[in-house]
Amino acid sequence: MSLFAAIRLPREILFGKGQRHVIPTVAARLGRRALVCTDERFAATVVFSEIIAALEGASIAVLVHDRVQPDVPRDTVAVCVEEARDFAPDMVIGIGGGSCLDMAKCAALLISHGGLLQDYYGEFKVPGPTLPLIAVPTTAGTGSEVTPVAVISDPDRTMKVGISSPHLIAAAAICDPELTMTCPPGLTAIAGADALTHAVEAFTAARRGTDPSLPQQHVFIGKSALTDHFALLAIKLLGRSLEKAYRDPADEDARADVMMGALAAGCAFGTAGTAAAHAVQYPVGALTHTAHGLGVATMLPYVMKYNLVAAAAEMTEIGLALGLDGRERSTAEMADAAIDEIGRLFGAIGITPTLARLGLPSDKLDWTAEQALGIDRLIKNNPRPFDPAAMRGLIQAAYDGDLAASVM
Repeated sequence: MSLFAAIRLPREILFGKGQRHVIPTVAARLGRRALVCTDERFAATVVFSEIIAALEGASIAVLVHDRVQPDVPRDTVAVCVEEARDFAPDMVIGIGGGSCLDMAKCAALLISHGGLLQDYYGEFKVPGPTLPLIAVPTTAGTGSEVTPVAVISDPDRTMKVGISSPHLIAAAAICDPELTMTCPPGLTAIAGADALTHAVEAFTAARRGTDPSLPQQHVFIGKSALTDHFALLAIKLLGRSLEKAYRDPADEDARADVMMGALAAGCAFGTAGTAAAHAVQYPVGALTHTAHGLGVATMLPYVMKYNLVAAAAEMTEIGLALGLDGRERSTAEMADAAIDEIGRLFGAIGITPTLARLGLPSDKLDWTAEQALGIDRLIKNNPRPFDPAAMRGLIQAAYDGDLAASVM
């Protein structure tokens, strides 16, 4: 028997219009003192005030940390934790975009286990359970509400770093599409493209074998039947509705599809992992300071083209999930059509098409390739292997906008 799969998810996932109203009920099952992590923008909204009032109305004491910054600078976590020390929370609630959810994960970690955040960089460094976390996303992209990873920026390192552990998975993910209705088109596009990249890379990730110890040694273990299920759902929903949500932010059905797509993509890549598009974005993001979702989406068509010889069957399924007509098309033709459709969709929502237009300096292509190739946890997840020449060629193709050159 060769069928092998693993998946790690929150104990409870609640999705649907108005689900934010059950936050007090869920929180009351976890404790009576809640540290709430959010950013200044969302903290100033009427919706946030209503959520806090509802928590307090349920006899839950609340301490609000409303200064979460993009990409979670390392030292801001220590500030949040110090503020919460005397309050002694017995749960953490993250409300906002991916950075707010990651801050909540990191705060729960340090309140529970102490030490420095850098003590936990990498996989399986968290020694045990943390304070229970309720994750309430207000954007549809990162999937952090269901994943075992928190990404932060460290001033002592050029690139962002991650903490990956099943202990970081939220106790509950509460996803209310109404919370995304005020996202501007640009943010909707970048976040949604991030989610679609998660889904495609999870679905095309390498199969890593059937060793029973694999999930005990690694957080991200490659694709499986379970992660494929979530990845294809995400591709279907995002393919049919991301452009609609971008063009008409008031389209409730499209907003729900995109949020469910981001959630499903998180369920997929939280176990399967991502691959080369994410590996390249780490150094590119460090040099250009562009949004993570924009960088990975810029790379995705080129990475798909490079992986075509190793994942043509998966690319065909991606095309079908995107709604393309597979009749009278060979596997190769359908796979190419899937890549073209991803490129068309990203172009329609304003995703930057080349690394040059992202602002990557031309004299940093070699450095970018070297750094990307060194991110082993992502590169080994890619379905087609890389050597230095192949990675350098991929970077050049994405810089020049020459999709055909990605094949190598």
